[in-house]
Amino acid sequence: MSQPEFETIPFAEVLLRGSRQHPDRDCIVVGNERATYAELEAQARRVGRSLIALGIERSDRVGILMANGLDYTDLLFGASLIGAIPVLYNARFKAREIAHVTADAGIKVVVTNDIAEEHTDYVELLVKAESKKSPSMQHQVFLGAGHRKGFMDRDTFCGLADSVDPGEVEKRHTDTAITDTALMFYTSGTTAMPKGCPLDHIVLQHAGVVGGTDRLQLIKGDVVWNPLPMFHSAFTQPLTGTLHVGGTLVSMAHFEPDKALDLITHERVTVAFPAFPTITLQILHHPRYTPATLRGVRVMLSVGAPEELVAMQALMPHTTQITCFGMSECGGSVAMCYPDDPLPLRSECSGKALPGIDIEVRDPETGETLAHGAPGEIVARGRGVFSGYYNDPKKTEAAFWEGGWFRTGDLGVLDAEGRVTFLGRLKDMLKVGGENVAAVEIEGYLALHPAVKMAQVVGLPDEKYGEVPVVFIELVRDATATETEIVDFCRGEIASFKIPRHVRFVEDWPMGATKILKSALRDRIRAEIAPA
Repeated sequence: MSQPEFETIPFAEVLLRGSRQHPDRDCIVVGNERATYAELEAQARRVGRSLIALGIERSDRVGILMANGLDYTDLLFGASLIGAIPVLYNARFKAREIAHVTADAGIKVVVTNDIAEEHTDYVELLVKAESKKSPSMQHQVFLGAGHRKGFMDRDTFCGLADSVDPGEVEKRHTDTAITDTALMFYTSGTTAMPKGCPLDHIVLQHAGVVGGTDRLQLIKGDVVWNPLPMFHSAFTQPLTGTLHVGGTLVSMAHFEPDKALDLITHERVTVAFPAFPTITLQILHHPRYTPATLRGVRVMLSVGAPEELVAMQALMPHTTQITCFGMSECGGSVAMCYPDDPLPLRSECSGKALPGIDIEVRDPETGETLAHGAPGEIVARGRGVFSGYYNDPKKTEAAFWEGGWFRTGDLGVLDAEGRVTFLGRLKDMLKVGGENVAAVEIEGYLALHPAVKMAQVVGLPDEKYGEVPVVFIELVRDATATETEIVDFCRGEIASFKIPRHVRFVEDWPMGATKILKSALRDRIRAEIAPA
């Protein structure tokens, strides 16, 4: 198959081009809300003018902490239009994590809204995080109903646009270079706090545009269902791909299987991007689901174990399911299957590298390129790979080998035809419901408990979430603590998906030459608690 053309244009230009070509076509649908291409452009331009009125310059950071909705996409494109950098807070972060992101990114304006699915009051979290005290912070904006102390309200923020010449937005957009930073995620890693992951306009769009056209095979007019959080690369990837072909992206304020079924049917979805089995399985096992439900959906992307993917495919005979391999550092996917691959390939491996990306498997110790079929660390380079972590040259240096090869930290094999198979994680990392969770982050927080001498976190396989955290704890001499006390210590302080599901107390650790053997801890808990 020939390499698809990939236009190197700024992120916001994808929206502007769509608005010129099909202004009245639905662009974004979020539940009962919808906006055409022209409406989204108009609102994004107004947001851009309001940000300019607040003193936002090119490359300034604009934080977005809110639930899925049209406000989110307005902010995302509005900031991008004026050359500012949207920083996407994980909406499940707690105050400690929010405080870190705010200070580390140097956010000048943060925009938030009302209470979300998990009854999270974002204003309360920002206040608790003392975001206003960050040296860079200048304004906090609340787009919910009513007023919040210390926050600019919606009417005031929107009204600021009238004080700025519309031509200023166009000037700043025209000056945007494709090598400028377009957006920044904060992703968990092997550090105590999330690390900044800046993507330029090329990297941000590569997985969506190339993956969308070459693998998902998106076409003009496609309706793409993506229920994932808008702060996630698994949302921005299908967003850019959908807008590139002039399609409609259908999202949800938060995922509910019953409402999802209604949306898929009512909006006549043609492509689905649920990504994670925790979502896909809730659709396929819903009492109202029948094979006819997805009759109009020609392709769906989900990741998961081979057995899961085979079982899910059997439940949707009218839909071709493909899978992928990727990470936020690459804007989403770096490898994807083709819809015409046979089922064994679509379930057992993650497909070939996207055009413009090279993949190798190397010895994680020596960096030596390994032969086909030999397991090692998956590395990638190319136009879909970021250039390094924000404000952290040491982590960046550690993440790359000579020649621009990014070390994914994932174990895999590469076959003779270039297909990559994911085998697990080399990093001490858990994957909880699609979220990356660094064990050291949980361990570092638990070390603050006065009774904890040492904590070690491992993953336990879980049918619903893929994996959940378990902690082994050695107590300070003569100290006491219970499992309930440890869990309660975490509640409200770290994201809910990071809270250990099981706590075990130990006096002696299984040791190697110099390190605690986490493999032995994993074996112990897995033998004790079989996966549901």
